[in-house]
Amino acid sequence: MNTIKVVQQLLDWNEDCSNEVKETLKAKKVLAINIMAAPGAGKTSLILKLIERLQPDYHAAVIEGDIAGQLDAEKLDALGIPVVQLNTNGACHIEAMAMKKMLGYFDLNEIDVLFIENVGNLVCPAEFEVGEDVKLGIVSIPEGDDKVVKYPLLFSKADWVVFNKTDLQRFFDFNTEQAERDALGLNASAKIFRTSCETDEGIEPLYQAVVQKIREKIAE
Repeated sequence: MNTIKVVQQLLDWNEDCSNEVKETLKAKKVLAINIMAAPGAGKTSLILKLIERLQPDYHAAVIEGDIAGQLDAEKLDALGIPVVQLNTNGACHIEAMAMKKMLGYFDLNEIDVLFIENVGNLVCPAEFEVGEDVKLGIVSIPEGDDKVVKYPLLFSKADWVVFNKTDLQRFFDFNTEQAERDALGLNASAKIFRTSCETDEGIEPLYQAVVQKIREKIAE
């Protein structure tokens, strides 16, 4: 097992950093996907499912954002996936300054897609650009179908909205159709996916969307 690099988030941040990150990734033709969701929504499981399908055609790496700890990073590292752990020490989101620093820990020439698992939070991560190409917002079925309405900023900015853990639908009063209407009401151009990492429902369409974006990035 490799030693996991743990980066401490810098407190100072300026708006130019996001553009610098975006330009660096554009030059290296690396797609960046910023994944935002509440704790326990299934961010890591979804990343693993996508990477499983992407290999061996495409190479993925992951930035793991957490207030503390490195449990999810250890799961990824054990599978040989390049990962950098970002501990924010209380901050509720990843900032662009930290992203700029973390890119130096990867060989960007060997990466096609960089998954950014943001800190578990439905509020702050949506306020900060980190140089991503795609913003992906997740709501899991156990959380309730009102989360899109209660946290509109995230879903107004999300390019892709994922309703995850659909295998638990029968246990919860979750109106998926209404939640989708709410999401599209906030962002009519958002792509909607329904997924389950237990049954693999909806994973293939999401994977195909990632591949399409990777190809578009390479063609830029």
